Amino acid sequence: MANKPESPTEPFKRALTHAARSLAETPDLEVVFSGDGPSLVGLRATLPIPSRDLPPREAARLRGMADQMALRLSHHNAESHAKLRPMDAGAVQAFEAIEQARLDAIGANALGGVRANLTALLEGQIERKGLARIEDRTAVPLPDVLSLLVRERLTGDAPPDDARGLVALVRDEIEGKAGKDLDRLVAAIDDQAAFARIARTVLSDLGLEEDVGETPDASEADEPDAEDEPTPDQDNQDDGESEQQDQDSDLDSDPAEEESETGDDAASDLDEAEDAQPDEDSPDMGDGLQPARPEVKDPGHLEPAYKVYSTAADEVVAADELCDAEELTRLRAYLDQQILQHASVVSRLANRLQRRLLAQQNRAWSFDLEEGVLDVSRLTRIITDPTAPLSFKQEDDTEFRDTVVTLLIDNSGSMRGRPIMVAAVCADILARTLERCGVKVEILGFTTRAWKGGQARDAWLKAGKPQNPGRLNDLRHIIYKSADAPWRRARKNLGLMMREGLLKENIDGEALIWAHSRLVSRPEARRILMVISDGAPVDDSTLSVNSGHYLERHLREVIREVETQSPVELIAVGIGHDVTRYYRRAVTLVDVEQLGGALTEKLAELFEEEPRAAARGPMTLTQSALTKKDAVKVTSA
Repeated sequence: MANKPESPTEPFKRALTHAARSLAETPDLEVVFSGDGPSLVGLRATLPIPSRDLPPREAARLRGMADQMALRLSHHNAESHAKLRPMDAGAVQAFEAIEQARLDAIGANALGGVRANLTALLEGQIERKGLARIEDRTAVPLPDVLSLLVRERLTGDAPPDDARGLVALVRDEIEGKAGKDLDRLVAAIDDQAAFARIARTVLSDLGLEEDVGETPDASEADEPDAEDEPTPDQDNQDDGESEQQDQDSDLDSDPAEEESETGDDAASDLDEAEDAQPDEDSPDMGDGLQPARPEVKDPGHLEPAYKVYSTAADEVVAADELCDAEELTRLRAYLDQQILQHASVVSRLANRLQRRLLAQQNRAWSFDLEEGVLDVSRLTRIITDPTAPLSFKQEDDTEFRDTVVTLLIDNSGSMRGRPIMVAAVCADILARTLERCGVKVEILGFTTRAWKGGQARDAWLKAGKPQNPGRLNDLRHIIYKSADAPWRRARKNLGLMMREGLLKENIDGEALIWAHSRLVSRPEARRILMVISDGAPVDDSTLSVNSGHYLERHLREVIREVETQSPVELIAVGIGHDVTRYYRRAVTLVDVEQLGGALTEKLAELFEEEPRAAARGPMTLTQSALTKKDAVKVTSA
């Protein structure tokens, strides 16, 4: 038997695998090609499947992805990196971008071919992000610009043509504040720990985090010098005082209090630049961005009730109002490419859900009728008794209550990359499938308008920083698809989740109140709310001036109200974080690829069981403790 002809891309794959192993100096590196790429987990590198015709630009970008992964394996220590990484979520993104620029520069300076591959990859990322179209200085993504400026210093390569205008918008300001420290990075390129300490200083220069001083070396982080170690007596003497100081700082401290008004003004020019998120074209390197997630339990003592400092800048906005039509079309096209990569999987899931739902709507028959559909199973009667009448049957509709499903999707920064892409794909598929089954679907998203506080925090600062201000950020609640809108009219809106800068922080409790209030006003007999999130609520500006469990405690209160006093059926799907500690009915996924199956299975289970009896009647916001004045207090700033 003749051998099966080899795919035209197989020689390219083999060459790419050998080159990556050589550059990484790791013979055991496993390189696979899948629709799940790019990602690097341990010694397994996953790259996108190359096109059959493989244009030169695509080939160069694939080589660039492989080179980035190989350089990370050979020149990056994940443990040291984690110790030196800043805690602030906004600063983390810029810190990661600077470290990636260091790794790229090491490869580019050593090999001309690697330099060309990484340049092609960078140009593709700039094109996909639309950086060439940014003309507003306040919309500049700071991590991207910092990466380009560090690359320029370490390699001597100017920013690509499409990004030069972007860099020019803020170059003078960044050079004025952090130019000297950026120059210091050149001498430390081969020392990851020293490079990271200088990078932290750069972030401090730009106001992205407090003055870090001399960040300890990674090797010193866990092993302090003997001269500096306190004696047991000193330990005992200082325990009470340090513990009290820690408690006071947790409850009352605000990093902003240590900054002068001049510092606040200088940093405000770059606040909006923190919107940038790393590109999906960049490999997920395994030690990626995850903001600090408080893992604390409810306090046993009474604390101030949850309140909101100001709602003046909060917004509920339709997705198409946040993006022009041309960009929305481009983002939807990108999402469609992701759907095609998962076409076989999502089609099976959608068909399975549709079959189960339709089976419940029409699955009962009445027999021995005088009219209807001829019952062929009883034709033997005619043969044995020609005088017997024909038997007919008719399908009866079983009780299938009018239903509406709301998908509430976490649009926080830690969802960036594959989690938000998979969530958008599954929301798209579920909306189409449920619509065919006569079930209405609403798709909502929640985030904040700014990193580290917005207009609410500015108003609080101007008011003299009163104690216990409550929530100090501006909410952004997004309507991707209303329940009454057909899928074909809202399909473009889901592409907005792919937009750079959209994903910021997450205040889950108030988002749940908002989604719930929309559901209870619906006329359908059955209402289901499904929350897709990746962990606890996080908002740096709020948590810096309130207790560390302030937002989490409020979320628990809201969930308890919905689960015990509302006819709305609540389900949660956690991505990478355990949400079963919050929600009574929940599932936690380790791999985002499980999301589609979990959504369809949970929905199918809900439809197969008896709907929750609304014993208390429909709960409205005025009846529920969710919005009692002692639970959510709005203070005019």
